[in-house]
Amino acid sequence: MMSYKLDKYDKFSLKILMVSTEYPPIPGGVGRYAKNLTEGLKRSGIKVSVLCNEKGKGDYGGIDPENGNNSKVILDVIDEYVPDLVHIQLEHGLYGLKMDVINPNKLSTNIDEFYKECKIPIITTFHSAYPLRQWMGLSKHPNIMDKDMITFPINLSKQIIAYWKRFINYRSFNTANKQKMQMSQASIVFSNYLAKLIAENDEKSLKNFTVIYHGAEPNFNMPIKKKEAREVYTLPINRKIALFFGFMTHTKGWDILNNLDIPDDWAMVINQSENLFNTIKPSSIDGHDNHRAILNTESKNTHHGKIINLNRGFLTDKELSILFYACDIIVLPYTVTSGSGVMFDALAHGLPFIATDLGFFREFANKGLGIVVKRRPNEFAKAIKKLGANYSQYTKRIDEFNKELTWDNVALQHYALYTTVLGENEGIKNNLFPYVSP
Repeated sequence: MMSYKLDKYDKFSLKILMVSTEYPPIPGGVGRYAKNLTEGLKRSGIKVSVLCNEKGKGDYGGIDPENGNNSKVILDVIDEYVPDLVHIQLEHGLYGLKMDVINPNKLSTNIDEFYKECKIPIITTFHSAYPLRQWMGLSKHPNIMDKDMITFPINLSKQIIAYWKRFINYRSFNTANKQKMQMSQASIVFSNYLAKLIAENDEKSLKNFTVIYHGAEPNFNMPIKKKEAREVYTLPINRKIALFFGFMTHTKGWDILNNLDIPDDWAMVINQSENLFNTIKPSSIDGHDNHRAILNTESKNTHHGKIINLNRGFLTDKELSILFYACDIIVLPYTVTSGSGVMFDALAHGLPFIATDLGFFREFANKGLGIVVKRRPNEFAKAIKKLGANYSQYTKRIDEFNKELTWDNVALQHYALYTTVLGENEGIKNNLFPYVSP
């Protein structure tokens, strides 16, 4: 925990402006994180107001991926609310990421001017950064495998253009992250992996980052018994359950279920929901319609009934907590990730994870909280058996780790950082440290 360097900024006088395009009831991982963090800060006595999209229930509205005046909206709210500092939940696409197909130097977002003109301290939480291979994976066209004589050439041309645009803008995206880091008085990430990726392993830049884990905790004061939780969703009592859960995007990699040799004593449970600001849908899972959203559990004959699609769509925090209590492990066969709130949520409910061997997941697998494997069905099948055989060893380590994830603990770490920043920047007029491109 950092020392408090500015005594006059006590919890009851501190005013924070939290900025997040997503905010409940808008579905989305960034919004859900921002809400839980805001509530944790308020419980600790800090005054927080939220600026979000008009569809969210924040204190101020007006920002949107399509709004070219996002910077003005934020600066106007700062003038009205007069906070001590502004905290940006940065997922570039949520503020309007624009990439040029010819000139990568034109890459921009609709909050660039805010970072240049803001006169109070900025704290930025970075939600995304990618190595090149994963960055390219974000541009995968969902219908590229459609061999229809008419649509295939169209989809193929779109895919080629999308790949090209991604490729030439990769360096510019990294630079944009680094510039915002250097124009912030503090930067927060959920993992050491993400800090190193944004800083490009530069030791001086790494010092600008503070790792504060994504908060997560059950929605109930007392754990729910597994049998009771399974009855809520009509799930089998006599099998172990692996959960596939998240928003409906093509990077989740659930198509791995099509060729997964599921052990006889296991069942795979699926639930996915749509994200308001992400319209790219995933590849289909055999026997399941990704676009259905009905209110009953659907057990298919695929894999002899071992795959169960809940079809519940977006779940409330209470419903999600019950679902985690009903399961034994979380499976994350992602093709791309900067971080995973779902992984932290699962850990908070005592569930170890099996995930694709990506940098973010590897960091937490090295803590003994789960297993990472190559993204092959047989590797995931072997990992399920391995985790099942050593289950108690993983859950014991998870119980210790979870103490760091409570939202009150996460809020206190943020408060410590806020006071440190204010202590170092009293009377600040946005003294920037301009990024110099190598």
